[in-house]
Amino acid sequence: MFSYSKFYKAYHEKTKKRLSISSELCIFAAQFQFKNMSLSSLNAISPIDGRYRGKVASLAAYYSEEALIKYRVKVEIEYFIALCEIPLPQLADFDSAVFPALRAIYEQFSTEDALKIKEIESVTNHDVKAVEYFIKEKFDKLNVASYKEFIHFGLTSQDINNTAIPLSIKDSLEDVYYPTLDELTAKLADLSEEWDDIPMLARTHGQPASPSRLGKELFVFVERVNQQVLQLQHTPHAAKFGGATGNYNAHKVAYPNIDWKAFGTHFVENILGLHHSFPTTQIEHYDHMAGVFDALKRINNIIMDLDRDIWTYISSNYFKQKIKKGEVGSSAMPHKVNPIDFENSEGNIGIANALFEHLAAKLPVSRLQRDLTDSTVLRNVGVPFGHTLIAFASTLKGLNKLLLNKEAFENDLENNWAVVAEAIQTILRREAYPNPYEALKGLTRTNEKINQNSIANFIDTLEVSDEIKAELKVITPSNYTGI
Repeated sequence: MFSYSKFYKAYHEKTKKRLSISSELCIFAAQFQFKNMSLSSLNAISPIDGRYRGKVASLAAYYSEEALIKYRVKVEIEYFIALCEIPLPQLADFDSAVFPALRAIYEQFSTEDALKIKEIESVTNHDVKAVEYFIKEKFDKLNVASYKEFIHFGLTSQDINNTAIPLSIKDSLEDVYYPTLDELTAKLADLSEEWDDIPMLARTHGQPASPSRLGKELFVFVERVNQQVLQLQHTPHAAKFGGATGNYNAHKVAYPNIDWKAFGTHFVENILGLHHSFPTTQIEHYDHMAGVFDALKRINNIIMDLDRDIWTYISSNYFKQKIKKGEVGSSAMPHKVNPIDFENSEGNIGIANALFEHLAAKLPVSRLQRDLTDSTVLRNVGVPFGHTLIAFASTLKGLNKLLLNKEAFENDLENNWAVVAEAIQTILRREAYPNPYEALKGLTRTNEKINQNSIANFIDTLEVSDEIKAELKVITPSNYTGI
């Protein structure tokens, strides 16, 4: 009699064996391909490391795997030196003349060093422990092996990660982010000054509104960014440093008479230049880091707002764009010069902000004294920074291509004389004229075109002095621009 159970059992065994062989082949193929293929812009999975690598290469020194390892080594070395400076009794005779050689371990850190640590990690299956073993090998070579058990003394891996990563963020902001943003805002400020005397029709709700000046409208974005930068710069780069669950348990049981909390604060704040979070669990609570990401997101939103406004001005023919010989705007329409730089910026800001938002929302939430969800998330911190730099570069490139079409500004104002109604009714209010708003509403809130003549004719019908009429007739859409 045919047995379905035996049939399915045999079938599954064959399938399992086939899948196992298939998986092994896939793994072998992947390893072979990886070993025999150098990363290039054509085979990179992420456009950050591919198409846009040139725009974000400066971030590798802060957010690559090699950079993270280097920052871990730095924290471990500086911690050991700080223990020597207490000094711990067993380190009291450590020769301070060796300190420069210890610091050289991270100051002269190389790709070969990083590969050595990854090789150790392949055995330990623990990244921070691999750093500790690497430094111990260096101690052997420096003839200070008798002190090497005080490397990583009393610490947990998060004491290293939660100082190394905030330190890398802080450094990248100072070295890369602020200079790039400054270049963008400086260009905006220059354009604002250059076009300060260009009157323009403002639009609220997409409709003609009280005139403004192009320079002023651009400077709004400069001021908005500057205000948010101030907030960002006042947000602490916080670090956790306190042992397995934040209480210095191991430190205190070994040396109960040392004020370890004071030591931790001194180490984090005076040596590393970060803010010491205390008390904590095993991990930094990331609240301040979330604040940093939120501030970066707000700045990005301001740049995206600028992108969309400039895009609209180009669409309205306020600006033309410099044409580069050989470039193509459309595969089908030869005449097109598209505002692609501002579109590229907007798209990259969207990706950056989605990640900043996730980082800010996820990192402060951890089960009990910690779970591991923060670890994999933190490895992606450099990604939104990368998309942000790409966006800034694109916006700056777009701004450098703008050509002012002054005639379009003038025509738009000339075609919208109704916007001086606000000025006229305000002066009439000053003169206690009865129901001035209603009078102007009757004139302008129609489908009839309002021009200079119709405004002048209306002024002539007003029961005011000739002096007031003359004052009113001087007002034009081009000079009614405020301060």
